[in-house]
Amino acid sequence: MKELWGMALPITAMNMLVFVRAVVSVLFLGRLGSLELAGGALSIGFTNITGYSVLVGLAAGLEPVCSQAFGSKNWDLLSLSLQRMVLILLMAIVPISLLWLNLERIMLFMGQDSAITGMASLYCFYSLPDLLTNTLLQPLRVFLRSQKVTKPMMYCSLVAVLFHVPLNYLLVVVMGLGVPGVAMASVMTNLNMVVLMAGYGCVCRKREVVLKWRCGGGGVVCSGLGQLMGFAVPSCLMICLEWWWYEIVTVLAGYLPRPTLAVAATGILIQTTSMMYTVPMALAGCVSARVSLSLSLSLSLHYTIY
Repeated sequence: MKELWGMALPITAMNMLVFVRAVVSVLFLGRLGSLELAGGALSIGFTNITGYSVLVGLAAGLEPVCSQAFGSKNWDLLSLSLQRMVLILLMAIVPISLLWLNLERIMLFMGQDSAITGMASLYCFYSLPDLLTNTLLQPLRVFLRSQKVTKPMMYCSLVAVLFHVPLNYLLVVVMGLGVPGVAMASVMTNLNMVVLMAGYGCVCRKREVVLKWRCGGGGVVCSGLGQLMGFAVPSCLMICLEWWWYEIVTVLAGYLPRPTLAVAATGILIQTTSMMYTVPMALAGCVSARVSLSLSLSLSLHYTIY
């Protein structure tokens, strides 16, 4: 329990920091007005359904592979798995980006309010670079967590989130960019997380796997994509089904008599209640890592004996 909570508490703190970042974005959208808040909420719901849930779900398939590779000290498999997952996510964001670019057409076809849809389309367009940052961020989180590197992840997230408020103030209030400014601030915060976490792995070099990093060629990386997809696709479907029903509520709010207020209020509600998932998600990720490590260690012991 002590070892489990030693991993889970930093991850919980990191999830809370990510929650704070989302709250700050909602607060700045609310500062701009009800229409901007409603458009941002609709866009966040749409991007979660079509994009972030898919990327998080696919990256979750990396967990058992990296944890068992780390436990068995198979550094080549550990590093190559990360590269393969990044490649999988790069392929996944191509159709996702097309959906994001056509958000306005899709929402109008579904009968959503045109003013809210236009604002949501604007927010979604300026969030497009976040697909690239999450292509690196999500696998990197799993990669580090599988090696029980949790406190550095927490500190990296803390530093990035500390700059999130000044970024929003600069882009939204000082520069007057409005909704695009809120979207760009979120993208830059995620980019800061990626740079800080990758910088920790490259500069600190406290983990043996970093010292034995292997950069595989195109053929080596692609050769294991099928096996990794066997883990990634079921994980993606599971996480998507958990996320989608929640985010669909935002879309349904757009059919109510006063859609601007309804969607805006739903956006605040969903962002607030997402705080409930910080502890269970942290525990789930850490339990998965611990089970995978235990499996790899037991297999190693089995082969040593027999």
